[in-house]
Amino acid sequence: MKALIFSAIITLLFISCEVSPQPINYGKEACEYCKMTVVDKHHASQLVNTKGKAYNFDAIECMINYSEENKETVYQLYMINDFKKPGTLINAKTATYLISPEISSPMGANLSAFKSLKTAENAQKEFQGALFSWESLLNYMLVTEINSGIN
Repeated sequence: MKALIFSAIITLLFISCEVSPQPINYGKEACEYCKMTVVDKHHASQLVNTKGKAYNFDAIECMINYSEENKETVYQLYMINDFKKPGTLINAKTATYLISPEISSPMGANLSAFKSLKTAENAQKEFQGALFSWESLLNYMLVTEINSGIN
Protein backbone atom coordinates (compact mmCIF):
# COMPACT_ATOMS: atom_id res chain seq x y z
CA MET A 1 0.00 0.00 0.00
CA LYS A 2 2.81 2.44 0.88
CA ALA A 3 4.50 1.71 -2.44
CA LEU A 4 1.25 2.51 -4.29
CA ILE A 5 0.85 5.84 -2.47
CA PHE A 6 4.51 6.71 -3.11
CA SER A 7 4.10 5.91 -6.82
CA ALA A 8 0.98 8.07 -7.00
CA ILE A 9 2.78 11.01 -5.37
CA ILE A 10 5.75 10.71 -7.74
CA THR A 11 3.40 10.52 -10.73
CA LEU A 12 1.54 13.64 -9.58
CA LEU A 13 4.82 15.51 -9.16
CA PHE A 14 5.87 14.68 -12.71
CA ILE A 15 2.48 15.59 -14.13
CA SER A 16 2.35 18.91 -12.25
CA CYS A 17 5.78 19.90 -13.59
CA GLU A 18 4.96 19.03 -17.18
CA VAL A 19 5.67 21.85 -19.60
CA SER A 20 2.70 22.07 -21.94
CA PRO A 21 0.29 24.67 -23.31
CA GLN A 22 -2.45 25.67 -20.88
CA PRO A 23 -6.06 26.45 -21.78
CA ILE A 24 -6.69 30.19 -22.21
CA ASN A 25 -9.68 31.43 -20.24
CA TYR A 26 -11.05 33.81 -22.90
CA GLY A 27 -12.88 36.84 -21.58
CA LYS A 28 -11.46 36.35 -18.07
CA GLU A 29 -7.67 36.70 -18.38
CA ALA A 30 -5.63 39.84 -19.00
CA CYS A 31 -2.80 40.01 -21.52
CA GLU A 32 0.55 39.88 -19.74
CA TYR A 33 1.88 42.67 -21.97
CA CYS A 34 -0.87 45.22 -22.63
CA LYS A 35 -3.30 44.18 -19.85
CA MET A 36 -6.29 44.04 -22.23
CA THR A 37 -8.69 41.12 -21.72
CA VAL A 38 -7.85 38.14 -23.94
CA VAL A 39 -10.98 37.55 -26.04
CA ASP A 40 -9.91 36.97 -29.65
CA LYS A 41 -9.57 33.24 -30.34
CA HIS A 42 -7.97 33.98 -33.75
CA HIS A 43 -4.99 35.96 -32.46
CA ALA A 44 -4.29 34.97 -28.84
CA SER A 45 -0.91 33.52 -27.93
CA GLN A 46 0.94 31.97 -25.01
CA LEU A 47 4.44 31.57 -23.64
CA VAL A 48 5.26 28.71 -21.28
CA ASN A 49 8.43 28.87 -19.20
CA THR A 50 10.61 25.91 -18.23
CA LYS A 51 8.63 25.42 -14.99
CA GLY A 52 5.33 25.16 -16.87
CA LYS A 53 3.97 28.64 -16.02
CA ALA A 54 1.86 29.99 -18.88
CA TYR A 55 1.69 33.66 -19.87
CA ASN A 56 -1.28 34.60 -22.08
CA PHE A 57 -1.50 37.40 -24.65
CA ASP A 58 -4.31 38.95 -26.66
CA ALA A 59 -2.15 39.23 -29.79
CA ILE A 60 0.96 37.66 -31.26
CA GLU A 61 2.80 40.98 -31.23
CA CYS A 62 2.16 41.28 -27.48
CA MET A 63 3.80 37.88 -26.94
CA ILE A 64 6.80 38.88 -29.07
CA ASN A 65 7.21 42.23 -27.31
CA TYR A 66 6.87 40.62 -23.88
CA SER A 67 9.47 37.95 -24.66
CA GLU A 68 11.86 40.63 -25.97
CA GLU A 69 11.46 42.66 -22.78
CA ASN A 70 11.90 39.58 -20.58
CA LYS A 71 14.89 37.93 -22.24
CA GLU A 72 16.25 36.74 -18.89
CA THR A 73 13.36 34.25 -18.69
CA VAL A 74 13.70 31.07 -20.71
CA TYR A 75 10.50 30.11 -22.50
CA GLN A 76 10.15 26.51 -23.53
CA LEU A 77 7.00 26.95 -25.60
CA TYR A 78 5.91 29.74 -27.92
CA MET A 79 2.28 29.04 -28.83
CA ILE A 80 -0.13 30.98 -31.02
CA ASN A 81 -3.70 30.42 -32.15
CA ASP A 82 -4.21 29.04 -35.62
CA PHE A 83 -6.29 31.64 -37.50
CA LYS A 84 -8.19 28.90 -39.35
CA LYS A 85 -8.92 26.96 -36.13
CA PRO A 86 -9.76 29.64 -33.54
CA GLY A 87 -8.76 28.69 -30.01
CA THR A 88 -6.34 25.99 -31.18
CA LEU A 89 -2.78 26.65 -30.01
CA ILE A 90 0.04 25.70 -32.38
CA ASN A 91 3.82 26.03 -32.28
CA ALA A 92 4.75 29.64 -33.07
CA LYS A 93 8.20 28.69 -34.33
CA THR A 94 6.86 26.42 -37.08
CA ALA A 95 3.82 28.50 -38.09
CA THR A 96 3.56 30.79 -41.09
CA TYR A 97 2.40 34.37 -40.55
CA LEU A 98 0.38 36.75 -42.66
CA ILE A 99 0.34 40.50 -42.17
CA SER A 100 -2.72 41.82 -44.00
CA PRO A 101 -4.66 45.04 -43.44
CA GLU A 102 -7.75 43.03 -44.35
CA ILE A 103 -7.46 40.95 -41.15
CA SER A 104 -7.55 43.12 -38.05
CA SER A 105 -5.80 41.86 -34.93
CA PRO A 106 -6.37 43.18 -31.39
CA MET A 107 -3.27 45.40 -31.22
CA GLY A 108 -3.37 46.63 -34.82
CA ALA A 109 -0.42 44.77 -36.35
CA ASN A 110 -2.84 42.85 -38.62
CA LEU A 111 -0.81 39.76 -37.80
CA SER A 112 -2.32 36.28 -38.08
CA ALA A 113 -0.78 32.81 -37.83
CA PHE A 114 -1.39 29.61 -39.76
CA LYS A 115 -0.28 26.06 -39.02
CA SER A 116 0.92 25.39 -42.57
CA LEU A 117 2.48 27.37 -45.39
CA LYS A 118 -0.23 26.14 -47.78
CA THR A 119 -3.03 27.45 -45.54
CA ALA A 120 -1.21 30.78 -45.18
CA GLU A 121 -0.74 31.03 -48.95
CA ASN A 122 -4.47 30.41 -49.47
CA ALA A 123 -5.27 33.14 -46.93
CA GLN A 124 -2.83 35.46 -48.70
CA LYS A 125 -4.71 34.91 -51.99
CA GLU A 126 -7.94 35.86 -50.23
CA PHE A 127 -6.71 38.73 -48.04
CA GLN A 128 -3.47 39.94 -49.72
CA GLY A 129 -0.52 40.84 -47.50
CA ALA A 130 2.95 39.49 -46.79
CA LEU A 131 3.97 36.06 -45.50
CA PHE A 132 6.64 35.49 -42.84
CA SER A 133 8.34 32.62 -41.07
CA TRP A 134 8.95 32.95 -37.31
CA GLU A 135 12.50 34.25 -37.82
CA SER A 136 11.60 36.65 -40.61
CA LEU A 137 8.67 37.95 -38.53
CA LEU A 138 10.94 38.67 -35.55
CA ASN A 139 13.37 40.53 -37.82
CA TYR A 140 10.54 42.48 -39.45
CA MET A 141 9.07 43.51 -36.10
CA LEU A 142 12.48 44.61 -34.81
CA VAL A 143 13.08 46.76 -37.90
CA THR A 144 9.53 48.17 -37.72
CA GLU A 145 10.02 49.06 -34.03
CA ILE A 146 13.36 50.72 -34.72
CA ASN A 147 11.93 52.71 -37.64
CA SER A 148 8.88 53.82 -35.65
CA GLY A 149 11.18 55.04 -32.88
CA ILE A 150 13.15 57.18 -35.35
CA ASN A 151 10.13 59.04 -36.73
